[in-house]
Amino acid sequence: MKKVLLSVAALMIAGITFGQTKFGIVAGPNFSSATVKGANDSKETGDLLVGVRAGFTADLQLADEFYIGTGLLYAGKGTKHKDNNNFKTTLSYLQVPVNFLFKPEVGSGKLNLGVGPYLAYGVAGKHKGTLDLPGGNINSELKAFDDEAELWQLKRFDAGLGVVIGYEMAQGLYFGLNADLGLINAYNNTDNDRSWRNTSFGVSLGYKF
Repeated sequence: MKKVLLSVAALMIAGITFGQTKFGIVAGPNFSSATVKGANDSKETGDLLVGVRAGFTADLQLADEFYIGTGLLYAGKGTKHKDNNNFKTTLSYLQVPVNFLFKPEVGSGKLNLGVGPYLAYGVAGKHKGTLDLPGGNINSELKAFDDEAELWQLKRFDAGLGVVIGYEMAQGLYFGLNADLGLINAYNNTDNDRSWRNTSFGVSLGYKF
Protein backbone atom coordinates (compact mmCIF):
# COMPACT_ATOMS: atom_id res chain seq x y z
CA MET A 1 0.00 0.00 0.00
CA LYS A 2 2.90 2.33 0.68
CA LYS A 3 4.04 1.89 -2.93
CA VAL A 4 0.57 2.85 -4.16
CA LEU A 5 0.51 6.02 -2.04
CA LEU A 6 4.01 6.94 -3.22
CA SER A 7 2.86 6.47 -6.81
CA VAL A 8 -0.04 8.88 -6.23
CA ALA A 9 2.35 11.43 -4.75
CA ALA A 10 4.65 11.05 -7.75
CA LEU A 11 1.75 11.59 -10.15
CA MET A 12 0.70 14.74 -8.30
CA ILE A 13 4.25 16.10 -8.44
CA ALA A 14 4.35 15.27 -12.14
CA GLY A 15 1.08 17.12 -12.65
CA ILE A 16 2.48 20.24 -11.02
CA THR A 17 5.49 19.95 -13.33
CA PHE A 18 3.41 19.44 -16.49
CA GLY A 19 0.84 22.11 -15.84
CA GLN A 20 -2.19 23.03 -13.80
CA THR A 21 -3.48 20.51 -11.25
CA LYS A 22 -7.13 20.57 -10.23
CA PHE A 23 -8.09 18.90 -6.95
CA GLY A 24 -11.55 17.77 -5.98
CA ILE A 25 -13.81 15.65 -3.80
CA VAL A 26 -16.40 13.11 -4.98
CA ALA A 27 -18.97 10.86 -3.34
CA GLY A 28 -21.86 8.69 -4.41
CA PRO A 29 -23.48 5.26 -4.35
CA ASN A 30 -21.56 2.28 -5.74
CA PHE A 31 -23.43 -0.73 -7.15
CA SER A 32 -21.21 -3.80 -7.14
CA SER A 33 -21.23 -7.48 -7.89
CA ALA A 34 -18.77 -10.32 -8.42
CA THR A 35 -18.44 -13.01 -11.06
CA VAL A 36 -17.47 -16.22 -9.31
CA LYS A 37 -16.26 -19.47 -10.88
CA GLY A 38 -16.39 -22.55 -8.69
CA ALA A 39 -14.29 -25.69 -8.55
CA ASN A 40 -16.84 -27.59 -10.67
CA ASP A 41 -16.62 -24.96 -13.46
CA SER A 42 -19.92 -23.42 -12.38
CA LYS A 43 -19.96 -19.67 -13.00
CA GLU A 44 -22.38 -17.02 -11.85
CA THR A 45 -22.62 -13.29 -11.34
CA GLY A 46 -24.11 -12.31 -8.00
CA ASP A 47 -26.85 -9.77 -7.36
CA LEU A 48 -26.03 -6.10 -6.84
CA LEU A 49 -24.88 -4.80 -3.48
CA VAL A 50 -25.08 -1.08 -2.72
CA GLY A 51 -22.04 0.61 -1.19
CA VAL A 52 -20.30 3.99 -1.18
CA ARG A 53 -17.52 5.42 -3.34
CA ALA A 54 -15.93 8.63 -2.05
CA GLY A 55 -12.62 10.41 -1.76
CA PHE A 56 -10.19 12.94 -3.16
CA THR A 57 -9.32 13.45 -6.82
CA ALA A 58 -6.61 15.24 -8.76
CA ASP A 59 -6.66 16.12 -12.46
CA LEU A 60 -3.07 16.54 -13.65
CA GLN A 61 -2.85 18.54 -16.84
CA LEU A 62 -0.64 17.11 -19.58
CA ALA A 63 -1.73 19.34 -22.46
CA ASP A 64 -4.70 21.43 -23.51
CA GLU A 65 -7.83 19.36 -22.75
CA PHE A 66 -5.77 16.28 -21.78
CA TYR A 67 -5.23 15.19 -18.16
CA ILE A 68 -4.37 12.26 -15.92
CA GLY A 69 -7.16 11.75 -13.41
CA THR A 70 -6.04 10.16 -10.16
CA GLY A 71 -6.64 10.43 -6.43
CA LEU A 72 -7.40 8.27 -3.41
CA LEU A 73 -10.88 6.78 -3.08
CA TYR A 74 -12.76 4.58 -0.65
CA ALA A 75 -14.74 2.01 -2.66
CA GLY A 76 -17.31 -0.25 -1.07
CA LYS A 77 -17.76 -3.39 -3.16
CA GLY A 78 -19.05 -6.94 -2.81
CA THR A 79 -22.03 -9.02 -3.89
CA LYS A 80 -25.19 -10.80 -2.82
CA HIS A 81 -24.82 -14.47 -3.62
CA LYS A 82 -27.45 -15.47 -6.16
CA ASP A 83 -27.92 -19.02 -4.87
CA ASN A 84 -28.51 -17.65 -1.37
CA ASN A 85 -29.58 -14.00 -1.31
CA ASN A 86 -29.43 -13.88 2.50
CA PHE A 87 -25.67 -14.37 2.29
CA LYS A 88 -23.53 -11.47 1.09
CA THR A 89 -19.92 -10.38 0.82
CA THR A 90 -19.02 -6.80 1.72
CA LEU A 91 -15.57 -5.46 0.81
CA SER A 92 -13.88 -2.14 1.58
CA TYR A 93 -11.02 -0.95 -0.63
CA LEU A 94 -8.70 2.01 -0.85
CA GLN A 95 -8.46 2.63 -4.56
CA VAL A 96 -6.15 4.65 -6.81
CA PRO A 97 -7.39 5.33 -10.37
CA VAL A 98 -5.08 6.40 -13.18
CA ASN A 99 -7.43 7.60 -15.90
CA PHE A 100 -6.44 9.26 -19.14
CA LEU A 101 -8.90 12.16 -19.28
CA PHE A 102 -10.16 14.16 -22.23
CA LYS A 103 -11.88 17.37 -21.06
CA PRO A 104 -13.23 19.39 -23.99
CA GLU A 105 -15.27 22.51 -23.37
CA VAL A 106 -19.00 21.90 -23.79
CA GLY A 107 -21.28 24.81 -23.06
CA SER A 108 -20.05 26.74 -20.03
CA GLY A 109 -18.30 23.70 -18.54
CA LYS A 110 -16.17 20.72 -19.48
CA LEU A 111 -17.06 17.20 -20.47
CA ASN A 112 -14.98 14.56 -18.66
CA LEU A 113 -14.23 11.35 -20.58
CA GLY A 114 -11.71 8.99 -19.02
CA VAL A 115 -10.43 5.44 -19.11
CA GLY A 116 -7.50 3.73 -17.43
CA PRO A 117 -6.31 1.22 -14.85
CA TYR A 118 -6.96 1.25 -11.13
CA LEU A 119 -5.18 -0.33 -8.18
CA ALA A 120 -6.99 -1.25 -4.97
CA TYR A 121 -6.10 -2.56 -1.52
CA GLY A 122 -8.64 -4.32 0.68
CA VAL A 123 -8.80 -2.84 4.18
CA ALA A 124 -11.83 -4.77 5.46
CA GLY A 125 -14.24 -7.43 4.29
CA LYS A 126 -16.51 -10.22 5.40
CA HIS A 127 -18.82 -12.96 4.16
CA LYS A 128 -21.94 -12.82 6.31
CA GLY A 129 -25.49 -14.14 6.32
CA THR A 130 -27.70 -17.19 6.63
CA LEU A 131 -26.64 -20.37 4.86
CA ASP A 132 -29.38 -22.72 3.69
CA LEU A 133 -27.98 -26.20 4.30
CA PRO A 134 -29.66 -29.62 4.06
CA GLY A 135 -29.48 -29.98 7.84
CA GLY A 136 -31.02 -26.55 8.45
CA ASN A 137 -30.15 -22.87 8.32
CA ILE A 138 -27.09 -21.51 10.11
CA ASN A 139 -25.79 -17.98 10.58
CA SER A 140 -22.22 -17.50 9.47
CA GLU A 141 -19.66 -14.68 9.44
CA LEU A 142 -16.17 -15.15 7.93
CA LYS A 143 -13.35 -12.72 7.27
CA ALA A 144 -12.94 -12.05 3.56
CA PHE A 145 -9.30 -10.96 3.84
CA ASP A 146 -6.76 -12.88 5.91
CA ASP A 147 -3.23 -14.25 5.78
CA GLU A 148 -4.32 -17.86 5.26
CA ALA A 149 -5.33 -19.24 1.87
CA GLU A 150 -8.71 -20.61 2.94
CA LEU A 151 -11.23 -21.35 0.19
CA TRP A 152 -13.41 -18.33 0.96
CA GLN A 153 -10.63 -15.76 1.41
CA LEU A 154 -9.66 -13.06 -1.07
CA LYS A 155 -6.41 -11.29 -1.85
CA ARG A 156 -6.15 -7.77 -0.53
CA PHE A 157 -4.73 -6.52 -3.84
CA ASP A 158 -7.11 -5.93 -6.72
CA ALA A 159 -6.74 -4.16 -10.06
CA GLY A 160 -8.71 -3.58 -13.21
CA LEU A 161 -9.99 -1.10 -15.77
CA GLY A 162 -11.99 2.00 -14.89
CA VAL A 163 -14.20 4.28 -16.98
CA VAL A 164 -15.57 7.73 -16.07
CA ILE A 165 -18.06 9.96 -17.89
CA GLY A 166 -18.97 13.27 -16.31
CA TYR A 167 -19.56 16.98 -16.60
CA GLU A 168 -17.69 19.71 -14.75
CA MET A 169 -19.54 23.00 -14.45
CA ALA A 170 -17.77 26.34 -14.58
CA GLN A 171 -18.46 26.86 -10.86
CA GLY A 172 -16.65 23.59 -10.05
CA LEU A 173 -19.67 21.35 -9.41
CA TYR A 174 -19.14 17.90 -10.90
CA PHE A 175 -21.49 15.00 -11.59
CA GLY A 176 -20.76 11.80 -13.45
CA LEU A 177 -20.89 8.06 -13.90
CA ASN A 178 -18.12 5.58 -13.15
CA ALA A 179 -17.53 1.88 -13.69
CA ASP A 180 -14.82 -0.60 -12.62
CA LEU A 181 -14.10 -3.95 -14.25
CA GLY A 182 -11.90 -6.22 -12.14
CA LEU A 183 -9.26 -8.01 -14.19
CA ILE A 184 -7.46 -9.90 -11.43
CA ASN A 185 -8.57 -13.17 -9.87
CA ALA A 186 -9.18 -12.01 -6.30
CA TYR A 187 -9.31 -15.47 -4.73
CA ASN A 188 -6.39 -16.12 -2.40
CA ASN A 189 -6.62 -19.86 -3.01
CA THR A 190 -7.00 -20.66 -6.70
CA ASP A 191 -7.05 -24.46 -6.55
CA ASN A 192 -9.24 -26.10 -9.23
CA ASP A 193 -9.32 -22.91 -11.37
CA ARG A 194 -11.58 -21.05 -8.96
CA SER A 195 -11.90 -17.32 -9.66
CA TRP A 196 -13.51 -14.17 -8.24
CA ARG A 197 -13.65 -10.86 -10.16
CA ASN A 198 -15.18 -7.66 -8.82
CA THR A 199 -17.28 -5.34 -10.97
CA SER A 200 -19.06 -2.12 -10.05
CA PHE A 201 -20.66 1.06 -11.36
CA GLY A 202 -21.86 4.20 -9.67
CA VAL A 203 -22.96 7.81 -9.71
CA SER A 204 -20.71 10.58 -8.41
CA LEU A 205 -21.36 14.11 -7.22
CA GLY A 206 -18.43 16.33 -6.33
CA TYR A 207 -16.64 19.61 -6.51
CA LYS A 208 -13.37 20.53 -8.27
CA PHE A 209 -11.35 23.43 -6.91
